[in-house]
Amino acid sequence: MNSQLPAKKVGFIKHSPPDQLAEKLPIWQLLAFSSIGFITIMTETMPVGLLPQISMGLNVSEVWAGQLVSFYALGSVCAAIPIIALTSNWNRRRLLLLTIGALCIFNSISAISTNYIFTLIVRFCAGMAAGVIWGLFVGYVRYLVVPHLQGRALAIAGIGQPLALCLGVPLGTLLGTLFDWRGVFWIMSIFSLLLYVWIRLYIPDFNAHLVKQKTSLKQVFLISGVRSVLLILFIWILAHNILYTYIASYLDIVGLSENTDVILLLFGVSAIFGIWITGCFIDKYLRNLSLISLLIFALAVLSLGVFVHSPWMILVSIILWGISFGGAPILLQTALADVAKEHTDVAQSMLVTIFNFAVAGGGVVGGFLLKWWGVRAFPWSMLILLLLALVLVYQAKDKGFNSNRTI
Repeated sequence: MNSQLPAKKVGFIKHSPPDQLAEKLPIWQLLAFSSIGFITIMTETMPVGLLPQISMGLNVSEVWAGQLVSFYALGSVCAAIPIIALTSNWNRRRLLLLTIGALCIFNSISAISTNYIFTLIVRFCAGMAAGVIWGLFVGYVRYLVVPHLQGRALAIAGIGQPLALCLGVPLGTLLGTLFDWRGVFWIMSIFSLLLYVWIRLYIPDFNAHLVKQKTSLKQVFLISGVRSVLLILFIWILAHNILYTYIASYLDIVGLSENTDVILLLFGVSAIFGIWITGCFIDKYLRNLSLISLLIFALAVLSLGVFVHSPWMILVSIILWGISFGGAPILLQTALADVAKEHTDVAQSMLVTIFNFAVAGGGVVGGFLLKWWGVRAFPWSMLILLLLALVLVYQAKDKGFNSNRTI
């Protein structure tokens, strides 16, 4: 089976191609992508802290108001693969600007809508825009830098995601007390508009790779290494979300429920530290970092299962969990981009979809475990998954997690 598909490359239109870029990180441009990640996740999670206000404003229960988050995620799942595939030879900055502009428009509509069903539809459309953004994200960032800096660039660009996950809900809640929930949507719209201008002025413009013949999703899926990375992604993210989705239930059992917000903040800060470590070493040690991250995660999970009566050990375990998981998306994105090469955008759209399915799967599996065996079953179930992921990464030394990676 051929691991490469026929393609011809098209470089930047108005800027130098990657191999002529300066031997330094374009921090200002990478911070723009950090902001893109932040606004995308913030738009998704922000309603969680505003459910009482939103439910009153739209005259629905808080349960139904919570579906604003679900429909956003559903939009991302439905849009990422087909839209990225259909726009495979579009100009990438134009597509990125279109999606950021769409976020601005849909957040503005959400701010003025008084109809619940219409708001759900708008949130679904906003999620579709986010799905396309995540499909473009990795390939675009890698094209901004020379090959041996691509992993570090992804680490810098990826910092916005954990920041949004860590701060999104409390920040949305705080802003909601100051401006009400519609005002928060307006703030998000303004932020998106400023980001649109930032991209328009400072982000290089380049075309997608034009293929000689239309590349199907099946062809990309069959590239050697793509399936291995996607399977590892699903197992890794599924294991994480089994506990993360029901972290409040676990903390309640171990007597730390009153400190849930602080513990989540601790996890977020630890994840940022994990991203920093990953950024320092990923370009040379992708395989080793992946194995070490999974091993640390497994040890943290084991500790969460054994030391349920020791608050300090639980805190240490959560810090290790955060450090090990912070760099996981970057490791997986880089591994997938390495094997997909010029088909990175299509492959990353698959990653977005699988990632969201794993998040949803974590909720389903965690709910099943919670109902039948209780939260004490979480660590042991996660440990089985993580050991499986370790074996798969170890075996994938020639399929995504190359021990002799060339950059």
